[in-house]
Amino acid sequence: MEVKSLAEFVKVALTSEVPEGKMKMVQLAGRQLCLANVGGSFCAIGNLCTHVGGPLAQGFLKDYVVTCPLHGSQFDVRSGEVKRGPAVKPEPAYEVKVEGSNILVRPK
Repeated sequence: MEVKSLAEFVKVALTSEVPEGKMKMVQLAGRQLCLANVGGSFCAIGNLCTHVGGPLAQGFLKDYVVTCPLHGSQFDVRSGEVKRGPAVKPEPAYEVKVEGSNILVRPK
């Protein structure tokens, strides 16, 4: 018996919209996500910093770490793990896949 996923992947952007080393805020199921391109690999975590809600996609990306533009909290864009405070709560991480030039993310 085949089990269907509860949430299907949803197109959120085109690969051309997120150049390598850059980030873009996208909407998914009423939530803001920070979509990052690291070396051609796309990752997605929540966009609002868990410290005070800073816009992560407007922050700085170095390797797989995004730095919030407000107070400098750092998160791993692959897992949402906090790499440096003041934030203590991780960001939700989302499953991402690329089909052709479409970037798709699975809602939670």
